[in-house]
Amino acid sequence: MGTDLDWAADLARYPEKRPFLKEQSIWAIWVYRFGRRVDASPDGVKKNLLNMIYWLLFRMIETVTGISLPKSALIGGGLRIWHFGGVFINSGAVIGKNCTLRQGVTIGNRTEDGQLPVIGDNVDIGAYAQVLGGVKISSNSKIGAMSVVLTDVPEGATAVGNPARIIKKS
Repeated sequence: MGTDLDWAADLARYPEKRPFLKEQSIWAIWVYRFGRRVDASPDGVKKNLLNMIYWLLFRMIETVTGISLPKSALIGGGLRIWHFGGVFINSGAVIGKNCTLRQGVTIGNRTEDGQLPVIGDNVDIGAYAQVLGGVKISSNSKIGAMSVVLTDVPEGATAVGNPARIIKKS
């Protein structure tokens, strides 16, 4: 299935020595990247078998770690999840490169079949924050812990609160 540059970028953001023993979140990211590689492989019996393996691994890791990163979400390389547990990403969400998520983060829609967030590069999302609906979180932004983001966040801004408001623009 070849070299995965996104996976290499993910690993670069984790401790160099034994990240699989120190960080449970890397398990979920690995399964996500594996699923993306399976989807990119040619159709056939091998792909069908690998898809079954992916779904088994996905459900096991989702249950054990509390991190749901479905392979249909578009996530750039360099994803870092600090402190595992309660991280749920909608299958249609888009997340840029070098983003950081902390425990309890939800990125999803506000209504069934509703619009989904698009998150830029280098975005840092604090613990238990929720980014909901068709919002755009521009690159180099920060979302404070426990914030509920329902509107767009401009480039380099910091958003906090429920509902989130911009407290700092760069």
